[in-house]
This record gives sequence, structure tokens and C-alpha cells, in this order.
Amino acid sequence: MAPVEIGLGLQSDKRAGDYARLARRAEEQGFDVLTVFGDLMYQPPIFPLLEMAAATSRVRLGPACLNPYSMAPYEIAGQVAALDLASRGRAYLGLARGAWLGAVGIDQPRPLAAIEEAAQVVYRLLGGDAGGFEGRVFRLAPGTTLRYAVHRPDPPLLIGAWGPRGVALAGRIAGEIKIGGSANPAMVPVIRDRLRVGAEQAGRSAGEIGIVVGAVTVVDTDGAAARARARTEVAMYLAVVADLDPTVEIPADLLRRVKELTDAGRHEAAGLLIPDDLLDLFAFSGTPDQVAAQAQALIDAGVHRVEFGTPHGLTDDLGVWLLGSAVLPALNREGSGR
Repeated sequence: MAPVEIGLGLQSDKRAGDYARLARRAEEQGFDVLTVFGDLMYQPPIFPLLEMAAATSRVRLGPACLNPYSMAPYEIAGQVAALDLASRGRAYLGLARGAWLGAVGIDQPRPLAAIEEAAQVVYRLLGGDAGGFEGRVFRLAPGTTLRYAVHRPDPPLLIGAWGPRGVALAGRIAGEIKIGGSANPAMVPVIRDRLRVGAEQAGRSAGEIGIVVGAVTVVDTDGAAARARARTEVAMYLAVVADLDPTVEIPADLLRRVKELTDAGRHEAAGLLIPDDLLDLFAFSGTPDQVAAQAQALIDAGVHRVEFGTPHGLTDDLGVWLLGSAVLPALNREGSGR
């Protein structure tokens, strides 16, 4: 079995040039994958991804994730084709239903059908299939094809999901499933069981689909400062994903208060409510040794990739440097349970 991949997940809130600098450092230090999030009202992922593609030669790159509600499948096909061309075949495509879209007036009906049909449209276009497609959500008229050459017809597909039906869909059609906003090893067997349902329907083994676990990460030699920053950063994600983890019981009043505070923009106050044990399930934080121990627990549980998410450290550069120089060398990427 191949060693576990280690990736960096970046929020698209930086200046031009920052992405290239961080990408070069990450590649030099041995990271395998660079992801850019597609969170609402941040820069579109394609801008940082293209900048990072030009600055690197080895790492895989992709968005995690694009959604088929705010971007039409033919646009998604065009963006992944552009990234694959710019990176000379290193792109992957991440698809998910998306979050917070109600804030811009976008409804999200039939999310499973939307994701599955979007994937079909994207890969028909990339593959030059002119036969058309008639789905419940999306359609392609016969003869509709891309009017440019693509580098590959089949960049790998990742689906972002937590629930049984979304994960089962990944088991049927994707190469990877990502549970974003989690650092909880107990979720790995849950996801594997949910994958198995869809994989068996498609005549696949659940082991063929890689499980990716990623979360807010803050590492620093000052562990207390790192954990304080992580509390603030993780609050808005906790409000979205905490209800999705069946292995964790969170007091309803605590979650309600965190949601209220984050909705009001009071992220630091919301973070102060998060206890240590809960923080460790939804973020990587602390000293390099503490973060390495968290990542190792996931590797030993059988993940395919650990993704250290924004903001990485008390500063971008210091966080990436510590992850590469102190956390990665401490990991047994073969894993005791693999």
C-alpha cells in the first residue's frame, strides 16, 4: 500500500505571489497535494491554483470543493481542464454541495443528483462525448462539446461529504472522499462503512476510494498561542460540521451559542467556548509534536491523505515551515494499521 499523502489546504484570501511562495516551500518540504478551498466570498480557487501550478512541478493540485449550484458543470469542466493543462496533468477535481449559499440567495435542491449529474457532464465534456445527456438537474444537447483540447479526459474526482448518501455516492463514482473540518480518527471507520454501500453497488471495493481528512491547522512552538488561534479559526466550521459527526455528542446549548456568535461575526468569542477535547476533534493545533500526534492517529486509522488546513500557523510562512520541517519528519506514513 502506498504511503499516506500529506497535503496543505489553503484559504483563498491571499495576495498574488503569496500562493506561489507557499507552494514552492510546500513542494520542497515534501508535501504531496495542495488544495484550495471554495468557501463563499473568498477568491475563486482557480486563481491561486493556477499560480501554484506555475510554481511547482510535482504536487497534485485541486479545489476542494466546487459546487454545481454557483458554477455550471461546463464551467467546472473548463476550470479543471485549465488547471490540468497548466500543471501538466497534476489536477484533481473536488465537488460538493457547498455551504453558506443561502447568504447569496442560492437554493440547493436535490444535492446528490446535482453532484452526480455535474460529474457526469464534466467528464463527458472532458472526454469529448458528443452524445448528449438528459438528467434530472443538468442536460447537454447532443453535439455539445468543448471547443478546445484538454490535457487529460479523466482528472481524478474527489467528493466532499459527511452523510451516508453523499459518502455512498463517492463510493460509486469518486476516487477520494473528503470529510472537511474533521481531525477525528473515529470518523474513519464510519466513512469506510458508508463508502462500502456505494462501492458495492458499482462493483468496487471500498478500499479503492481514498479517505481524506482535513481541518483547520495552527502549529507553533508556543502551543498555547496556537491552540487559541485554532479556536477562533475553527468556530465557523464547527457550526457547520459538528452535527454531522455521529461519534461526538456536543451539548445543544454549546453548539447553539457557537452558531449565534459566528453568525454575528464574533469568532473569537465563539472559539473561547470550545473545550480542549472538542477542539482536538475538529482542528489540528498546538506544538509540532501535538499536531504530529493528531495526524499520526488518523494515519493509523487508515486515511489516504491528511490535509493540514488554513491558517497553518500564527503566520502563513511559519506555519508551513513548521509543518514541513517538524511535523512531516515525525510521521510514520505507512501507519500501524495499514
